Amino acid sequence: MRHYNTNSYSYFFLSFIPTFYFLSIPSSSHPVSPLLGVHPLDENYFASQLIKCKDGSKSFTRDRLNDNFCDCVDGTDEPGTPACPRGKFYCRNLGSAPQFIFSSRINDRICDCCDGSDEYDKGVNCPNTCVMGGNVAYESGSYISSIDIKESRAGILSDDLLQKVEGLKVVLLLQIVVFIICVVIFCMLHRRVRSKRRRNRENA
Repeated sequence: MRHYNTNSYSYFFLSFIPTFYFLSIPSSSHPVSPLLGVHPLDENYFASQLIKCKDGSKSFTRDRLNDNFCDCVDGTDEPGTPACPRGKFYCRNLGSAPQFIFSSRINDRICDCCDGSDEYDKGVNCPNTCVMGGNVAYESGSYISSIDIKESRAGILSDDLLQKVEGLKVVLLLQIVVFIICVVIFCMLHRRVRSKRRRNRENA
C-alpha cells in the first residue's frame, strides 16, 4: 500500500492559495495615464519633469500629474481626475468633435464624452457614440472650448459691470463734491448778505 506524505501535499496546496486569492480579488484602483484628459497641444507642456501650474502659483513634479491629489488651484495637475474643482477634462472623441468637460463629471456614472473616456473606472459601460459635429474652434495652433467661450463671455460681462459701477461711483463722487461746493458758496453769500444788512442797519 502506497503512503503519501500529507504534509508535503498540504504545503503544495497552501502555496497556491495566495496566488488564487490575489487573482480572485478585482482591482479597486485603476491607474490613470499621466496624459489622460490632456489636450494634444498641451502634451509638450507636461513633458518636463517639473511642471508649472498654468496660473503660475506653484510647480509640481511629473509623477504628481493625475495622482488624484489637487496641487494646483486651477486644476493643471489633475486633467484626468476629479480631484480639482476647477479642472477640465479633454475628450478626444475620435471621429467626432473634441470637447472639454468639467473634471467633476469624471467617473460620475454619466457618459459625457461620446467616446466614454470620462468613465474609465468601469463603473458604467459607455458605448462609443461619437458622431460628426463640433464645439471646439481651432485657430493658429490654439484651441477654444465651449467652456472657455462661456467663461470668457462671463468675464467680459463682469468686467463691463465693474466698469459701470466704477463709473457710477465717480459720477456720484463728483455730484457730492459739486453739492458741497454749492453749499459752501451759498453759506458764504448768505453771510455776506447778512453782514451788509447789519451794516446798513447800523449806519441808518
